[in-house]
Amino acid sequence: MGFLYRHRVVFGFISLALAVAVTFGICFFALARTAAESLRLTVVIDAGHGGVDGGVVGTSTGTKESDINLAISRILAREFEDAGFFVVQTRPTEAGLYGVATAGYKRRDMEKRAEIINKSAPSIVISIHQNFFSQSSRRGAQVFFREDVSGSVALARMIQSNLNGMPECVKKTQALAGDYYVLNCSEVPSVIVECGFLSNAEDEALLLTRDYQEKLAKTIVTSSIEFLSADS
Repeated sequence: MGFLYRHRVVFGFISLALAVAVTFGICFFALARTAAESLRLTVVIDAGHGGVDGGVVGTSTGTKESDINLAISRILAREFEDAGFFVVQTRPTEAGLYGVATAGYKRRDMEKRAEIINKSAPSIVISIHQNFFSQSSRRGAQVFFREDVSGSVALARMIQSNLNGMPECVKKTQALAGDYYVLNCSEVPSVIVECGFLSNAEDEALLLTRDYQEKLAKTIVTSSIEFLSADS
């Protein structure tokens, strides 16, 4: 994680600052913002799917994964910006990134995401998705990482741990290695956050609420700041 060294010069004070914040009633995110703004760290937020590619759909409401991904990504962008980060969204609207929906559109879409990620030179990449499984009892958020990038592993485990600690988490899971395009297109610490299972009625109901979307976003942002401030 040597590429994070210059970030840690500033972020290293956050653990101490948090204790000060608790003692004196100072907002933790205000302190994190000071650190992020001093370096103007960049975060890429990738809302999965979009356009003609709606992803999976909720079994109860038929809501498209792409719509939920976008809703959470927009909240996530706001939270990161409030913490002082420069945010780049690969898909800020409902449209896909493929141009015309002709043959090969999915490949073009993914290549455009990779282009945005690499041009942005971010500190981290977070791709938002929703899960689906044949057994409707399966539920909960799960994070995926690229196994041969240590930063990705550490970031994924940090986010997963904090997602497991949410009151809504009924079953704790482990972050898993995954061979996915968005994780493999750069050497930047990158994770896919599958926020829940749209094949599960309880997860689907939660994921459609603004309150839960905001809780997920805040947890991801807090985890990311913890990761960036941790010692290598």
